[in-house]
Amino acid sequence: MVRASDFRQKEVINISDGKRLGFVYDVEMDMNKGVIKSIIVPGPGKFLGMFGHDTDYVIPWENIKKVGEDIILVDINETVIKRHS
Repeated sequence: MVRASDFRQKEVINISDGKRLGFVYDVEMDMNKGVIKSIIVPGPGKFLGMFGHDTDYVIPWENIKKVGEDIILVDINETVIKRHS
């Protein structure tokens, strides 16, 4: 079993282009079902989710391909999953 807090220590890598997206800084939960809906990674230029550009990567759970000890592999199209914070 994986806890939501464990995700903050993992780097996210997009397998479609090999790009390092950064480290998870938040998760979206479905509290009724008790499942993680998506992970959130600061967008390009952001530091710790606070300083920099105003977009984040919101990566739906179905796009997560593998959760390892240190990394999370995702398969995404970056333009689809960005949102303004």
